[in-house]
Formats: sequence, structure tokens, C-alpha cells
Amino acid sequence: MPKISKELGALEVARLKTDGVYAVGGVAGLHLRVAGQSRSWVLRYVIHKARRRMGLGSFPTVTLAMAREQAREAHLKIRQGIDPLEEREGLKAQRRLEQAKKLLFRDAASKCITAKSAEWSNSKHAGQWSATLETYAFPFIGDLDVTAIDTHHMLALLQPIWHTKTETASRVRGRVETVLDWAAVFCGHKMPNPARWTGHLDQILPKPTRIAKVRHHEAVPYKEVAPVVRAIADSAGQGAKALLFQVLTAVRSGEAREAVWSEIDMESRVWTIPAERMKARREHRVPLSKQALALLAGQARKEGCDYVFPSDLGKALSDMTLTAVMRRMELTAVPHGFRSTFRDWAAECTDYDKDVVEMALAHTIESKVEAAYRRGDLLEKREQLMQDWANHCTAP
Repeated sequence: MPKISKELGALEVARLKTDGVYAVGGVAGLHLRVAGQSRSWVLRYVIHKARRRMGLGSFPTVTLAMAREQAREAHLKIRQGIDPLEEREGLKAQRRLEQAKKLLFRDAASKCITAKSAEWSNSKHAGQWSATLETYAFPFIGDLDVTAIDTHHMLALLQPIWHTKTETASRVRGRVETVLDWAAVFCGHKMPNPARWTGHLDQILPKPTRIAKVRHHEAVPYKEVAPVVRAIADSAGQGAKALLFQVLTAVRSGEAREAVWSEIDMESRVWTIPAERMKARREHRVPLSKQALALLAGQARKEGCDYVFPSDLGKALSDMTLTAVMRRMELTAVPHGFRSTFRDWAAECTDYDKDVVEMALAHTIESKVEAAYRRGDLLEKREQLMQDWANHCTAP
């Protein structure tokens, strides 16, 4: 290996083209490594009794003068007990870590929705989240790093719709808050959430309930439900049958529309809805009244389709199909409102315990202590409740 001890000039260094490692002088340990067409700077040094080699860049991109300056700075650190190579690698690792922590809001939203979708009982929620954020949030903060989003950004996206689309704006705010909370945990940030309502945005924006009336699901009064049920029963189509089944069982629209034969035990007169289809993510057993059983008995099974109320394409009916049945009857109520009708009837016309009624609606018992003692689902008590409800709905 050729060795050159004297201090070389720039022209002499440029002439070094034979493979080898050359000491160029000027600074202890500074060498030029030549390998074919490649030439690069190497600093050899000893620290803490360990021999080290540190690259200083390629020649001629890094000139002789630049290499000597870097070597002098390295020796200064060595005299202070600092290993320049370890320091440089540590800085690189820190930069990689900081880069990994950078996350655009739109990417954070996508990852958050994917992570959260497993806990949502309604498969449409993921699409709804994506749509609202795409429409209202991304134009303002979609391409910002999550750590760069502040209160001013939140006000810029919320204020234009806070008074005109209050319900939507409130929903957008909540979803942005959830995404930023997720991103904070994912990236290890400890910054305050600029989308937080309590103690933050509530100091600037008026409460949604003060500027927009809360819209409850419109319901048929329980005293008027019988003629409505008769009209539904007289209507043609799978939508009407599914709606009638929903009314008789007091379940949610999606639970009725997506009912499959494999969930129904005609002999035991019980419909078991699996946890993944329930809002509360708990299996729900529905005792079937005589009227509900008669409706099911009259349903023809479609070959290759397990849905009880299939569409013409053999898929589950859409939510609008049931709503359309009520619109054709010129009713202002909505399908979900029948659950309120059921609840009002049970409270006003029966002596059933509140928990029995709440269990029938698949609601969570509010008291955790009480819920711990009630391990069962009160099925036997609910059997008579649902039969009484069906009798009320089909009264002449």
C-alpha cells in the first residue's frame, strides 16, 4: 500500500489514481482511498484505545481543503473525549427518528380510520369518516404535518360551516380530534390537541346545541302504531316485510335488513344477532313473537342467498328501501323511530321493569355495578314483553 508522509497539494492529490490508500498530510490520519474510478476521504484515528475510520465524503466533491477542515474538527472533538463517528451516527439516527415521526394529517386519518374500523358495528362508518374529512378538513390541514396543526387551522376549517352546517361541523371537529389523538400516541407527541372542545374551542365557538336544534328520530305515536303496522303489512315488497319485522322486534334498521336465516331458530323462537352486527358489540338474542314467526314462515328462501329479506340482486336491502316504504305511506316518521315508539309504549302502557325494556332495545345498562350483577339477558321476561308489543302493534 503506497504511503505518502509529506503534505500534498490539491494538484498532487488529483493525480492519485492508482488503487490504494494515501496519507495526504496536513492533518494526522487523513487519507484518500482510491478504488477504480472511486476516490473518497477517510480519517483514521484512535479514541478510548479503539481504532476508528470515518468517511468524510467523495473526492472531488469534497475538496482537499474541505476534507482537512472536517478532519481538524474531528480531532478537536477527539481531544474532548467525543468520538466524532459515534456523534455523527447518533445525529443520523435522531434525524431518522424525527423523519419517522413526521406524519401528514391525511395519512394519519387513513391509518386512524383503518385502526378504528374494527370497533365500528356499521361498516359505512369508515366511508363516512373519510368523506367528511376529505370534504371539510383536508383542504385546510390534509397536507400539514400533524404537529403543525394549531387552533388557527381548526378555526379556518370550522368557522365557515359552524353556523350553517352545525351538526356536520361538530362531527368534523370530533373526528379531527380523534385523528390527532391517535397520531399523538402513534408518533409519541405530547402537544395539546387543537381540536379539543372542552376548555379550548368551546371558549371561541358557540355550543352547537345553542345554534342548531338537535334532530331526534321522528317516531309514530304508540297510540297510532296499529293502523301504521296494518298499512305496512298490506304493502308489497321485501322492504315492507323487513320494516314490519323491524317494528315487531324493536331492533335497529340494519339489524333487520341484514338478518340471515342462520341466525334464526324457528323451533326455539329466538333470533340471535352476532356481536359484530350489534352497535354495542355484544350478541343480542331477540325472542320472536307469534306475529314475527308468522312473517318469517311466509318468507320464501332464495337459492344461494342467506338473507331473510334479500334485494333483487340477493344482497341486503339498503336503509333507504325501508325509508321509502314510509315515504310512500306519506309518513314523516323514520324506521328507527319505531324503537322510540316501543320505548314510549312500554313506559306508558306496561309495568315491565326498565332494564327489561333496555335489554329488549339492546341498550347498555348504565350502571357498571348493576351490569356486573345482571349477567343474563332477561330473555324469559322479554319473551312476554315482545309478545305484548306485537299484540299492541296488530290490534284491530
